[in-house]
Amino acid sequence: MQTTATSHRIAPARVGGGDPSLADLQRSVVVVIPAYNEESSLPLVLRDLPAAARVIVVDNGSSDRTGEVARRRGAKVVREERRGYGSACLRGLQEIHDQLRLGNPVPRVVVFLDGDFSDHPELLPQLAAPIMNGDADFVLGSRLLGKREPGAMPPQSVYGNKLACFLMRLIWRVRYTDLGPFRAIDYGALCRLGMEDRNFGWTVEMQIKAAAAGLRIREVPVPYRRRIGKSKISGTVMGTIKAGAKILYTIAKYGAKSWWDDFVRMEMTPTK
Repeated sequence: MQTTATSHRIAPARVGGGDPSLADLQRSVVVVIPAYNEESSLPLVLRDLPAAARVIVVDNGSSDRTGEVARRRGAKVVREERRGYGSACLRGLQEIHDQLRLGNPVPRVVVFLDGDFSDHPELLPQLAAPIMNGDADFVLGSRLLGKREPGAMPPQSVYGNKLACFLMRLIWRVRYTDLGPFRAIDYGALCRLGMEDRNFGWTVEMQIKAAAAGLRIREVPVPYRRRIGKSKISGTVMGTIKAGAKILYTIAKYGAKSWWDDFVRMEMTPTK
C-alpha cells in the first residue's frame, strides 16, 4: 500500500560539540512536564534540567503537593483537571500560546519530559541541538537504543513499543525504535501537526503525524531508569491494557485515513 509519507530511515542525531549554550536554551526552548502526584520526583527533575528559562509543569489534577513543589523550583505551574497524558500536554501547549499573547518570545523548540525522574533531564541539550542547528524538526529520545536500568521498562512495555514501531514502519515506512516520552520538536511544526489525543495515544499520534508530514526526524539514544513511585500505565495490568489498546487504535485510525486519502487521490487522478 502506498501512503502519503515519504519512505525514510531515521538518522541518529549528532550530539556533542554542537550542543546549544545555556543562553540559547533560555531564549529558544520551552519544557512541558505533565505531572500527576509527582511531589517526590519532580524536584529531582527540575534540579537536573539545564537552565531553560521557561518550564511549564502541568499539574494533571494531583492530590499531593506537585504544584507547590514545582513553583518552589521556579516552574510555571498550570492545572488541568481533565485527566490524561494527552490532556496535560495539550494544556501545556495552550499555556505556550497564552504566553505568546502576553508578549513572551516565540520558542524554537518544545521539549516534552515526564515528571517521574525516569528520564535524564540533563540530556535536554542533546535533543534540542539538532533542531536549533537546523538539522531536524523532531528528535525522539529512544530508550530502546539507550541503556536501561533493570526493571525500568517491563517486558510488556518493550514488546508493545516494538510492535507499535513495526506497524508504523509498515504503514508509513518510518523506522522508529521507541515511543519514548522524552522528545523535542520544532514549535512551528508542532502547531501544524494539530495534536488531538487526550490520553495514551499522544506519543504515537505525534510520531505518525510527524512521519506523514515529512518532518526531518532524528533519534537520540537516551538512558532510562526506574521511575520514582508506581507507574500509572505499566505499573498496573489495567493501565497496560488500556495504553496498548489506545496505541493500536490510534495506529489503525490514522492508517485507515492514510489508505483512504491514497484511494481518493488515485480515483481523482485523470487516466490517459
